[in-house]
Amino acid sequence: MIKTIIVGPRGKMGRLITQIAANSEELELVAGVGPRGRDYIGQDLGQITMLGRDLGVPVVDDLSKVIEACDVIIDFSTKEMGLEVLELAKEYEKALVCGTTGFNSVEKDLFRQAGETIPMLYAANTSKLVNVMNKLLQLATAAIGEETDIEIVEMHDRWKKDAPSGTAKEMGELIAHELGTELSDTAVYGREGTGERKPGTIGYHSIRMGDTPSSHTVLFGGFGERLEISHHSTDWRGFAQGACDCASFLAKQSAGYYSVADVLKF
Repeated sequence: MIKTIIVGPRGKMGRLITQIAANSEELELVAGVGPRGRDYIGQDLGQITMLGRDLGVPVVDDLSKVIEACDVIIDFSTKEMGLEVLELAKEYEKALVCGTTGFNSVEKDLFRQAGETIPMLYAANTSKLVNVMNKLLQLATAAIGEETDIEIVEMHDRWKKDAPSGTAKEMGELIAHELGTELSDTAVYGREGTGERKPGTIGYHSIRMGDTPSSHTVLFGGFGERLEISHHSTDWRGFAQGACDCASFLAKQSAGYYSVADVLKF
């Protein structure tokens, strides 16, 4: 069994990951780690994640106290907590799956560099279907990217903190690299005023409303026709299952920087 620690177990993703991992034949939960000062610290992981039963697994607020007991860490917490987890994972040489978003380019580089010493997998989205969509985007961009106008529309719930979403940014980066450029040089975030669309740009539009789990559509607009590639989720269970699959994969790897594509063998 792969001994696993969940960071951020009370969040929407953390709860689902815990529920799936608790029933996994490969993963064994050994601890949950929450932010300092939360009222559920010291309680059982199964109870705080609404599993309906005790797991005999503690929730603590100090990862360093439990990290030696694990083989892999799954972190879906916050940007600030995620950077702390990264440093401890490197110090104790533990495999780390991080699905937290909101990091800037410099911070993302820290995760890539961690792959030099530990098995590291950073993914803005761990859904299998989203990663299939990413492959389709690469194919479409290679075929028609230079002759179409590309727009990305993403929807999330009202509580989503970052915009555009990490998944939408990752899609834009894939498209930009396929076109031989950088997203930072081509992205346009929303529009107002007057003027024609600048050729070669990638447009972003972020919608935040209600409890919409996640929706991403990339449009390739030509003349007289357009192609739309979309992924819509009704809940986050697919992302949570993907995170557990990533943890099972990563715990068996040597040091390196991995992606969900590696897990899925794309």
